[in-house]
Amino acid sequence: MLSRTIITGMSEWHPNDQDSDEDPHDGAGLTVQESKPKLKQPPRYKVLLLNDDFTPMEFVVHVLEAIFGMSREKATQIMLHVHTRGVGVCGVFTRDIAETKVAQVKDHAHANQHPLMCTMEEA
Repeated sequence: MLSRTIITGMSEWHPNDQDSDEDPHDGAGLTVQESKPKLKQPPRYKVLLLNDDFTPMEFVVHVLEAIFGMSREKATQIMLHVHTRGVGVCGVFTRDIAETKVAQVKDHAHANQHPLMCTMEEA
């Protein structure tokens, strides 16, 4: 004889009960529900370029093209925004990428003897 216990909609088969012709794996009373994991988006960070009175505008455009992959037109727009407002957003990235971009800008500016500053903040 087969002994089954219903536990929250699922059946449990006991192997010592082998006197029955019932298939313990027939799926009776068993409900399968697929669940998709909910993924949380990582926090995003704005990379900010700060204006100064010494770094040439052409160098800023070069940095925006080389490090952020901007077109000349987009880089010029961002450079003018930084020049007139004191600060401008170069892009929004995950933390690791934002940190890398900030370091690249600072290293490139230092290597070319310019005081250009770059920072990041949570978006």
